[in-house]
Amino acid sequence: MQFSGNRRKKVIGSSQNDLYDHCLQFYAQPPLENISLTEFETFAVERLKLLKTVDNLGVSYLKNSEAYLKKIEKEYAYLNFPYRTEMEDRKNQGGPSEYEKRRKDHISHFILRLAYCQTEDLRRWFIQQEMDLFRYRFGILSPQHKTEFLHKNNLNYDTVSAEEKTILKDKLITSTYGLSGITVDAYEFYKVPFQDALDLVRSRKVYLLAGNAYIPHQDIVTIVLNDFRTRLSKALAMTARSLPAVQSDERLQPLLNHLSHAYLGQDYSIQKNIGKISLEQIDALAAKSFPLCKRHLHKALRESHHLRHGGRMQYGLFLKGIGLTLEQALQFWRSEFIRGKVDGEKFDKAYAYSIRHMFGKEGKRTDYTPYSCMKVILSNPPSQGDYHGCPFRHSDPELLKQKLQSYKISSGGISQILELVKGMHYQLACQKYFELTHNIEDAGFSLNHPNQYFTESQKFLGGGIKKEIETSQRSQESVSSNAANVSQPLPVNSQQTHEETGDLDSFFQDE
Repeated sequence: MQFSGNRRKKVIGSSQNDLYDHCLQFYAQPPLENISLTEFETFAVERLKLLKTVDNLGVSYLKNSEAYLKKIEKEYAYLNFPYRTEMEDRKNQGGPSEYEKRRKDHISHFILRLAYCQTEDLRRWFIQQEMDLFRYRFGILSPQHKTEFLHKNNLNYDTVSAEEKTILKDKLITSTYGLSGITVDAYEFYKVPFQDALDLVRSRKVYLLAGNAYIPHQDIVTIVLNDFRTRLSKALAMTARSLPAVQSDERLQPLLNHLSHAYLGQDYSIQKNIGKISLEQIDALAAKSFPLCKRHLHKALRESHHLRHGGRMQYGLFLKGIGLTLEQALQFWRSEFIRGKVDGEKFDKAYAYSIRHMFGKEGKRTDYTPYSCMKVILSNPPSQGDYHGCPFRHSDPELLKQKLQSYKISSGGISQILELVKGMHYQLACQKYFELTHNIEDAGFSLNHPNQYFTESQKFLGGGIKKEIETSQRSQESVSSNAANVSQPLPVNSQQTHEETGDLDSFFQDE
């Protein structure tokens, strides 16, 4: 796969049509065509959105339940990934053709391989989400297309004919869990060499005859998924070994590094609510509308009258995002610090410049963005004496339990949160905290940003800044919807964003 700054040269030769002659694939052959950097970003972001949706739904719903499948189907169709089983060259109602959807599916998978092969945790997450997505896509195929897929990928598992099913009907019912005479007639069965189905044979879930296991259609996906996992795991290991050569390309390195913890939601650096919050409101807002990470920082600041640079960056940008003006921020931090060991003169010399810098009034005059959940979770973990970071990710479970108890979370709710934390679903744990503190069953949104938590809380509670927040959100959603037909790519200046954050960090160093 090669990259250029110009528009891609569209290549639809016979080899490409052969590659995309089925709506599902094992991604055995890498893409060889030229693509633009813009297309590279767009494809990567859209697949990442899909995989994150699959991840969230897998925890929130029972996998393969009706609600789970409907929500995946909706997101899958919205992001224009291949859905039809037949190839169509024409565009549907102005949208991409089936060929273009299959091409995007193919290329985007390999881009995320590059981004998610770098660590064991990233590889594990990527494999699990790709497997869940594959399971959904395989499950919606017709029996004919399932068989075509198996044969195309040298999984030569033949379907059992109606005559053979009739002959073996009693034995299939006896040896296969959950079957009756009616379901045997309705189900498709596959003959699979028994050595390829050892898990099912070991658990005595299938009928064996002449070296073949007779597997009902709902179980054949287990065999195919095992093959897919093995292939993908090996491919990621090979990709990791070749990664240094890719990272030497200065165009791709910042994009790949950013993808693994990319935030894909609303931009909270756009301050539509500026000046709508008074300093007197902050204590009350912290108690009812701040996410746990910011509530923890606020409490630490009030008690110790100081935060180290990591905490000031994380909390300061959050406060900026919810509407504090520069003048309010200077007053807020100054009034708190001088109650501790910092006098007014030292604050003006050592800290005021960094706050003005954060608001884009010094240095490069950049409008810095509040940290997303992924940035809080993955970057700059707290050390002793620090209060920043994600409490669900960085706190000891027992200390987290005590903190939740102090905030009057029920024992059942705490158990639910700790179970999500144990499974490393930190954002879902925070979303559960939102539901428990607001006494609702379903938050109705996927949490990706601390400022999103605040916005949704104020909308739910009908807070004093509700109207302004909704106006801001509608404004941004209008802009986003206009851009949606093109893409929602990662910022082209993702390297610049990284440099800016590092530059801002240097102004927050403690003496």
